[in-house]
Amino acid sequence: MIFDTIFTKQAGVEFPIMCGAMYPCSNPELVAAVSEAGGLGIIQPLSLTYVHGYDYLEGIRYIRRLTKKPVALNATVEKSSKIYEDRMRKWIDIGIEEGIRFFDTSLGNPKWIVEKAHAVGGIVYHKVTERKWALKAVEAGVDGLIAVNDRAGGHAGNHDLRRLLDDIRDLGLPVICGGGIGDEKDFVEAINMGYAGVMMATRFIATEECTAHADYKKAIVDAGETDIVHTERVTGVPLSVIRTEYVDRVGIKAGWLARTLLKHRQLKKIMRLIYALRSLRQLKKSSLNGKMSSKDYYQAGKSVHGIHSIENVKSIVNRFVLEAQTVRPIET
Repeated sequence: MIFDTIFTKQAGVEFPIMCGAMYPCSNPELVAAVSEAGGLGIIQPLSLTYVHGYDYLEGIRYIRRLTKKPVALNATVEKSSKIYEDRMRKWIDIGIEEGIRFFDTSLGNPKWIVEKAHAVGGIVYHKVTERKWALKAVEAGVDGLIAVNDRAGGHAGNHDLRRLLDDIRDLGLPVICGGGIGDEKDFVEAINMGYAGVMMATRFIATEECTAHADYKKAIVDAGETDIVHTERVTGVPLSVIRTEYVDRVGIKAGWLARTLLKHRQLKKIMRLIYALRSLRQLKKSSLNGKMSSKDYYQAGKSVHGIHSIENVKSIVNRFVLEAQTVRPIET
C-alpha cells in the first residue's frame, strides 16, 4: 500500500496523519473525526475534562461511540506538581483499560508510560526538539519520535524540519514531522524527506468539527506565516501565536521578575505553575465558543500559510491522500 509506514502499522491507521493534542481545541468530535477519516486522533486529557466538561472516562467512551477506529492518548510528563503527576498516572491506567494502545508523550522521562504501554502491547511516541532529547527518549524505550520543528504551533522547536530529521534519523525509530504542515504540498514534502508521518494541529483547528470560536478559525485562515510570533507572556517560554493588536500592545517578552524566577533552579517550577494556571483560565475563556475578549492569544504555527478555508476533516485528509497517491513513504 502507498501509505504503509512503520507508523501506520504501529498505530493501526490507514494514513500517516496525526491530529496533535491541543489545549483547548481537542474536543471529542474533532478527535473522533480525524480517526474516522483514517488518521489518528489524540485525546488531550485536560482539554477533555477541564475545557469541554467531560468526566474523563465518559469522555473516552463518548469518543469511542463516535468512532471504532484507533485513537491515541496524550501525556505530558510533568513532575512539578505531584497532584498532576498522580492524575496523569490514573488517566493512563484508565486509557489502557478502555483499550487505548497508542500514547503521545512530551517533556519529561516517559519510561513509566513505556513500561505500562508495552505491558499490554501498546506503542509510545515521544515529542523531541533536538537530538539530545531524542537520545533520552530512545534510552527510555519509546517506539517512535515526534520531531517538533521551528514551524510548529504551541511550544515550537529551534530547528527546521529537514535538519531535525537529519539529526535523529540514524536512531532507528520512525519519525513524525511535528510542525509546518498546512496543505497537501507540505505533506508530500515531509513524506518525501523520509518522515513516517505528520502531526497537524493548526490545520485541524480550522475545521467544521473543531469547536474553537469562529474568530479563532478566521484568524488562522486570514494569517500568513509572517504573522506568527513567539510570546513568553502565556507560559513563560516562547509560544507560537498569531500576531494581533493585543500581542503588539503587551509585547512578547516576560517581565524582568518572571524571567529571573524562570532561571532559578527551584523557583522556576513555581513560576511555570503560575503561568500554567493563568493560561489555562485565559485560553479556556478566549479560545472556545462564547464571547471573545480583546486579550486573545491564538495559538498557531506557520502552517497557516497553507490554510485558506474552514473545511471538514474528511475533505482535508482526502485531499492530502489524493495529492500523495504517487508518493511512496520512506520508512524511517
